[in-house]
Amino acid sequence: MPTVSMTVNGKAVKGEVEGRTLLVEFIREHLGLTGTHVGCDTSQCGACVVHVDGKAVKSCTTLAAACDGVAVTTIEGLAKDGKLHPMQEAFREHHGLQCGFCTPGMVMSAIDLVKREGKKLDEETIRHGLDGNICRCTGYHNIVKAVQAGAENM
Repeated sequence: MPTVSMTVNGKAVKGEVEGRTLLVEFIREHLGLTGTHVGCDTSQCGACVVHVDGKAVKSCTTLAAACDGVAVTTIEGLAKDGKLHPMQEAFREHHGLQCGFCTPGMVMSAIDLVKREGKKLDEETIRHGLDGNICRCTGYHNIVKAVQAGAENM
């Protein structure tokens, strides 16, 4: 089996993987980081979004072996010194979650959106930017408010 090496949340990790092992499987099963969720296995729901070399990627359709040598950030890697990332804090403050299943992917996608589009985001830009993320509990209203607030504080 091939060995894959990468940096996950600032720590060097290595593991043997089958060629078909998905990045989400490597993160959850090999590293025990279960904040990244598996929702659909078809790249439709966005629950599995992580950052690979700073860009949002759906880890349920990314092979772990293709990530050899990259830097991965998961939802667990956002908080620093016990303090939530501004986007995480905004989701908490503005109740941008209900059951929480989609929240890690939403937060990771929202951070990527801010990096690409800037801190001043209107509702249409946010809704379009989160188009690949599905929430089955909310009407997205509070998610949009949370992303706007998080963006301003990033």
